[in-house]
Amino acid sequence: MPNPSAPSADDVAQATATLTQIQNYLHTDPSVADLLPLLTELLDEDTGVPILLGDILRNAARLVAQEAKEEKEESDKIHLIVAGLREAAQDATDWHVLHWDVQRLRDTAFEAVG
Repeated sequence: MPNPSAPSADDVAQATATLTQIQNYLHTDPSVADLLPLLTELLDEDTGVPILLGDILRNAARLVAQEAKEEKEESDKIHLIVAGLREAAQDATDWHVLHWDVQRLRDTAFEAVG
């Protein structure tokens, strides 16, 4: 697997700006049929936001713990940060089950209305 390039802070800002755009769009009360494709991508069981965010947080925890250990900076504060990242990672990953709700929503009459 090739070594991926490091995303810039601007890349991350662009990703969060896209999420903000979706958030703002939803405030315009689109139809459920228009919402479904967005939810399908956002909550994909393999590549959706919950899975990606969980993986990002889990890897961040690993990297913090690893570097703290190498630099002999293992303190209670670092342990709490790592534990918090790991707990948040699990919480985020748990949201992946929402893809089933999207599938059930897709199976309802909303799609036919759109």
